[in-house]
Amino acid sequence: MIDDEGNQLGIMTPFDALKIAREKTLDLVEVSPTAQPPVCRIMDYGKYLYQQEKREREAKKHQHQITVKEVKFRINVDDHDYETKKNHVLRFLDEGDKVKATIFFRGREMTRQGLGREILDRLIKDLGDKAIVEFRPRQEGNTLHLILAPPKVQPGAKPPGHKPEKSAATPQPPPRPAPPPQQP
Repeated sequence: MIDDEGNQLGIMTPFDALKIAREKTLDLVEVSPTAQPPVCRIMDYGKYLYQQEKREREAKKHQHQITVKEVKFRINVDDHDYETKKNHVLRFLDEGDKVKATIFFRGREMTRQGLGREILDRLIKDLGDKAIVEFRPRQEGNTLHLILAPPKVQPGAKPPGHKPEKSAATPQPPPRPAPPPQQP
């Protein structure tokens, strides 16, 4: 038996323990039922539950929620559009989000599924070590998709989105001389 201040009261009957708890207008809570003899504590159970819920909410605030962002490609994507979408994928990965790259086939495009696979393979090759392929390109109905995850950060290594700062020791190029004045 443990009282509300943390002092051990010793072994007693449940009736006596409940009597002491009621005198202090607190609850008798069984803390460890498997111990021999079982351990009980006198406490305000409602306050205990509130503090526990508060700690869980605080822990939840500091968790990073991973979301899945989607980037859609077409089989006839132009080079500039491909580069733009690839840059979006890189930005999402730097932010720590997973990316789902999707190719949607319409009508006769279903006969050209090889082109879609080539685009996703090109994306995997272009990203290199900046992304981990979580799911290889797979076909589901008329869509072909692949899931990429940000790379694991090694302890002591800089995160992927980290930009190194310029130090003062870096030599700067000398200023260019002014052009000579022109004579009329």
